[in-house]
Amino acid sequence: MLDSAGVEYRAVKPNVDEGAVKARLTDATSIAYELAAAKALSVGGDDWVIGSDSVVCAGGRLFDKPRGRDEAAEHLRFFSGKEMQLTSAVTLVHGGEIDWRHVESARLQVRDLSDAFIADYLDAEWPAVGYTVGVFRLEVRGVQLFDHIDGDHFTILGMPLIPLLGALRERGLLLA
Repeated sequence: MLDSAGVEYRAVKPNVDEGAVKARLTDATSIAYELAAAKALSVGGDDWVIGSDSVVCAGGRLFDKPRGRDEAAEHLRFFSGKEMQLTSAVTLVHGGEIDWRHVESARLQVRDLSDAFIADYLDAEWPAVGYTVGVFRLEVRGVQLFDHIDGDHFTILGMPLIPLLGALRERGLLLA
């Protein structure tokens, strides 16, 4: 997303124990906020750092990225016919301090998915969807999972991009 928006950046892998954060929090908004902040803070340094994370909740359960294709199929069977809530957060850190943060949620109504569709979908999309918490990439075949979507496109892709771009402009990091 940052590439497409013309934002220059350098990707750095954060050092965060996501399981520990999730173990002490229970709601999607808090988890997304804390993980986005923890990722940005873990990079450290004096530079501006962007951290982001997304959380999926469906049927009263929070979901992690699937650990394998079989678990991905289980997640899709569980999501079938249910509303999924996807919460994405983004944090700006500067000099080791949180400067700005934002969270947004989207609601995605998953249509009834047949076992044949799930198998065909995973044949086409695995392993790429294994790196996503909702087992979908909206910009490709994942759009076929849904009957209705209510929420910002970029939030669903994994980061509230429009608010982030505004925050970057306000701080003089992008041209106004």
